[in-house]
Formats: sequence, structure tokens, C-alpha cells
Amino acid sequence: MSLNRNRSIITLILGLIALGLLGFYTIPTIAAAWGQNQDSNRSDSTSETTALADLGKAYEQILQREPSSREALRGLVEIKLQQGDLRGSVAFLERLVTLSPDRPDYAVLLAQAKQKLGDREGAVQVYRTVLATQPAQINALQGLVNLLLQEKGPEAAIGVLQDSLKKINQAPQTDLNQVTSVQLLLAQIYANQERYPEAVAVYDAAITVNSKDFRPVLAKALVLENIGRPVEAKPLFTKAIALAPPEYKDQVKKMAASPDQQSLTPTPTPTGK
Repeated sequence: MSLNRNRSIITLILGLIALGLLGFYTIPTIAAAWGQNQDSNRSDSTSETTALADLGKAYEQILQREPSSREALRGLVEIKLQQGDLRGSVAFLERLVTLSPDRPDYAVLLAQAKQKLGDREGAVQVYRTVLATQPAQINALQGLVNLLLQEKGPEAAIGVLQDSLKKINQAPQTDLNQVTSVQLLLAQIYANQERYPEAVAVYDAAITVNSKDFRPVLAKALVLENIGRPVEAKPLFTKAIALAPPEYKDQVKKMAASPDQQSLTPTPTPTGK
């Protein structure tokens, strides 16, 4: 198989494993909302635009009476985005984050907004604030890691993930799925840097600690297949299919049955679950 050709897709596949198959909630990104709302704004009628403005004023009146109304703040954030006013949404998002320390998704959205507006330092600070109390918050980790990769390189991102793993493991109660998710992000960086032995070592550690999780098994199989070791990858694909929950099984089968190794398509085995 051509390593150069496959290398171009390995980042996308590993990213899917690290994020798309995390098992945590997925929040809408500011970038997606911003793009969709800009498109919708072009087709908005005058009456719809007026209705949005009137609704925004109604929410502002609620805030005058109830400054801590999270419902009104959420409504204003949505309206600002629909109006294409990303900068205007930030002040309301900041208040929402202050009032909702139990909702890290708001903080992640705030960081995304700051980043899109060019305030990278502000975005980093928001992500670090979330991670100071929730070191396993995967959306915040991914956001911070992406920023660090762009500005400081892989070693800074690796350091953040290693520090998060240390804090998670020192916690009184450790969630194995959270540990695995952070390990997947760490291994993904190694794989993207073509530091494959280090990536495989992290996957092995994840498999040892959380033997029932299909994600590190699948990721290791993809890396081995990508670097020309399909014979070693084949049983791992089979194992990943067997371990995968029903809602992910077909997706894992498709990953295992890549065009370059159709003859190695694994046969599913009973999961015992």
C-alpha cells in the first residue's frame, strides 16, 4: 500500500476516534453556528429581522428585572448569532459562563468565539479555567490542544495532555472512559507527528487500563495498518468490532474495511455484552 496516500487520511480517522466516538455529549461549535447563521441572514426577510430584534429587546428587558436569568442570556446569545453579531454574543456568553460553572459547554463556546474573533490569549485562558477544575473536559482539552498546536507546536500540547492525565489519575475517583479519551488525544498527536512507536505505546497503555473500550484497539489497528503492518492490525480490527457498542459497530466495520485492505476485513465475534 502507499504510505504517502494513506498518511493523508490517518489524521482524519484518528480525529474521528478521538472526538466523534468519545461517548460524551458533543456541543455545536461557534464556527458552525456562525456559518449557518450568516447563510440564513442573507435570506431573512425584513419582518423576520424585525422579529429577531424585538425578541432581543424582550430578553434584555427580562435581564433588567432578572440579571441572573440564564434563559434570557441563552436567548440573547442565539439571537446575536442569528444576527451575525459574533462580537456582540461574547458579553452575554461571559455572563452565562459566570452563572453556570456546572456547564463547561458554555465556556467552550465562549473560547471558540474569542478564538474566531482573534483573541487567542482570551480563548486559551477560558480553556485553562475549565481544565483547572475539570481536567478531563474533552472539548476544552481539544480546543486548547488545537490552539497550542497552531502557536507553540506539539510539545506544548503533549504537555497539557500529560498534565491532565496526571490530575485525572490522582483524583479520588477515576473515570476510565475519561482517561481513555485523553490518551486518545495524546496518541493522536504522536500519530500526526509520525511518532508511531509513541502513539502505539499510548494505545497499549489505554488498552491495558480499559480493556473493554474499543477505541484504542481500533486506533492502534489503524496506525499499524497505516505504517505497513496489516498482519498485526487484522486481529485488532476484529477485536474492535467485537467490543464496539451496537451503535458504532457498522462505523467500525467500515474503518476496518478500507480500500487498501479489503482482504483483511475482520469477521465480527460475539461481544458477550
